[in-house]
Amino acid sequence: MSIVARNLIKEVGDPASRIISNINLVINDGEFISISGRSGSGKSTLLYLLSTLDQPTSGELIINEKQITTLSVEEIHHFRNKHLGFVFQFHYLLPELNAIENVLMPARKNNQIEEKTEYAHELFKIFDIENKKNKLPGQLSGGEQQRVAIARALIMKPSYLFADEPTGNLDSKNGNIVMNILKETNLHLKTTVILVTHEPEYSAMADREIILIDGVIKQNQTRKNTIKNISDKTKFKKTITKKKL
Repeated sequence: MSIVARNLIKEVGDPASRIISNINLVINDGEFISISGRSGSGKSTLLYLLSTLDQPTSGELIINEKQITTLSVEEIHHFRNKHLGFVFQFHYLLPELNAIENVLMPARKNNQIEEKTEYAHELFKIFDIENKKNKLPGQLSGGEQQRVAIARALIMKPSYLFADEPTGNLDSKNGNIVMNILKETNLHLKTTVILVTHEPEYSAMADREIILIDGVIKQNQTRKNTIKNISDKTKFKKTITKKKL
């Protein structure tokens, strides 16, 4: 499985202003990719295009050999729910639902509450927030809220996890925890992770770094000695394996 972008262009406004120019990119199954660049470079726009949350002005996007740019809105929505997970700078938890209810929201939409509940409990254990399951979002710290949001993104076991500045609202301690969770998700669950970040330390955790300047890829570099973890505090339990999941 892979993501293939061919000559992606994104323009907005009238007259048109080009934000993304002729992006050609292949993201292989199981990779951890970071997309970085200055503010206004187009990194979040590129993430939204690759994740099907936005449509290109022109070009092709192929995921799992499926031509996304030719699908209907309903077909894209179904594909997204089945294969993709999302984590944003803000957690977007529903304030009236407790933590585990928020995590199970994607399962509810797919009528899979019963079969996903055990996995939800396991994710709370993995992320060290097991005692927060029945808390409302307003009763959680920022770092805890973001961990709940990541658990929600993983509950359907997506092939791809897209993260747009997931540490942007966190202090360094909680930022490190979140980044370690993303790295362990990639290493142990074999989830392909595509991360947008402006933090060089976090970008260095990826297998490959893509640097954008004015909507154009200026650097596409594979790292030979990838930094695996910032700390050991959030490593996944050894019992969590791809086979089990």
